[in-house]
Amino acid sequence: MLDPVRELKVRAEVLHHLLTDTHTIELSALERLRVLPEHRKATPEALAQAAPTLQRKHCLAVVGREAGFSGWEHAKRVLEGDAAEADFGKLLYGAGRSAFLNHWLASYDEARAVHADLLAAGERRYLLAYQKQFFISEADYIESLGLDPNDPDWTAIGWDWVKPRSMAARARLYAKLLTPRA
Repeated sequence: MLDPVRELKVRAEVLHHLLTDTHTIELSALERLRVLPEHRKATPEALAQAAPTLQRKHCLAVVGREAGFSGWEHAKRVLEGDAAEADFGKLLYGAGRSAFLNHWLASYDEARAVHADLLAAGERRYLLAYQKQFFISEADYIESLGLDPNDPDWTAIGWDWVKPRSMAARARLYAKLLTPRA
């Protein structure tokens, strides 16, 4: 089974290797450190000096931020389905998606009611989250994420990413979203 947390851990492991192998430090790997507040304004020389001392936790924080979360712990809570986590991060709504006309709602209860009405009317829509907000999208939006809108996992979660019927199905969708495509 695809595991989204494992995918990010592998990314962090690769990044850690790229940053701490003093013979082959890649400039692109160093630049990735800029997502961390402490390295945002660092010079290339300062990044290169910091690289050998980085720990895996720093690389986990980088990949967590790159995936749209505030850091590693936030990413892990969301991806593992921690019900207490109210902030879903930015993974489901990124750059280049503002052209889509999604229905935005401030509360989950309101979003769930609108979503239920649409489903009852025979209109398949997808209830998604961006940080602490909610939006309802159509199939073309799902395709823009690189996901198949007809994937059986959507049916399994009830087309509701926020409070899915099946956490395992949502985890598979997260993994598909995070797994690089060939």
